[in-house]
Amino acid sequence: MPRSSKPRAGSLQFWPRKRIRKVLPSVNWHEVQNSNPAGKDSRLLGFIAYKVGMASALVKDNTENSLTKGKRVILPVTLLETPNMKIYSVRFYNKGIVTKEIVVSNDKELKRKLKAPAQPGKLDAPPEHYEDIRVIVYSIVKSTSVKKTPDFIELAINTPNNDKSKKFEFVKSLVGKEISPKEFMPNFKLLDVRGLTKGKGYSGPVKRFGIKYRFHKSEKGVKKVGSIGPWHPARVTFRVPMAGQVGLFTRVIYNIKPLFFSAISEKNINPSSGFKQYGNINSSYVILKGSVQGPQKRAVLLTPAFRATKFQAKKNLEFVDLV
Repeated sequence: MPRSSKPRAGSLQFWPRKRIRKVLPSVNWHEVQNSNPAGKDSRLLGFIAYKVGMASALVKDNTENSLTKGKRVILPVTLLETPNMKIYSVRFYNKGIVTKEIVVSNDKELKRKLKAPAQPGKLDAPPEHYEDIRVIVYSIVKSTSVKKTPDFIELAINTPNNDKSKKFEFVKSLVGKEISPKEFMPNFKLLDVRGLTKGKGYSGPVKRFGIKYRFHKSEKGVKKVGSIGPWHPARVTFRVPMAGQVGLFTRVIYNIKPLFFSAISEKNINPSSGFKQYGNINSSYVILKGSVQGPQKRAVLLTPAFRATKFQAKKNLEFVDLV
């Protein structure tokens, strides 16, 4: 029987394969805004969460035409803690460029991350020329058991008919207040989870690209490719599987179904010994169907799904309890 041939493995979609510079990745808010038109109310298009871990959940399947309709099934789920957020600054955009930024917060916990101004600015009136408004928010992470240093991210806002005057009034109503996840979670049936994968350090091409071992008597190494390219052009192209960084890459998991959202004060799901490598959830939390990238305590960004599928959206799963 001839030997199976597998010339290469590993997608070239993400390149270069190197460690990311920041924990929370940037978002193409233009695409997210276009795919999630606002209804009657204005809303934020993102929320910071922290990964607690995975568990098994008992749910009742109420999906139409499902083989398990009306039955209880056990599904793998991921738990995320979602502490409140506050607005740090307001940005006014004109033709894709920040024309004005007003810092509206100088809380004590911000000193762990940056130099906050002695006196916060006042959001009295918008500038004369602007096309869009976005906000820099930070998580009130001291209310959790994760850490004390807040995480920052820029979020977009959706308003009916994309009215910029309504955006300004909406942002003005949120300045100085804590933003609860209750204002974000119930608005969307599907979510995208943006975050970093687990960092695995410097690894060889077998682990990094999935190539096969060479024959055990091969010269100059078994765990490498047989040829790194032709004589000319006299260089090694980026397509050749080589050793390097594995993990700590930005990835997006699309169309995740939120099963349940609550607060610890309403429904306590903490085990007696706390969650492994995390501890206890102290604030609000959301339970998502399936897995989420990253280790415990990793910050992720929840955004509405910008390319939702009917197959995922039609699922109707009623959360019962963790098992």
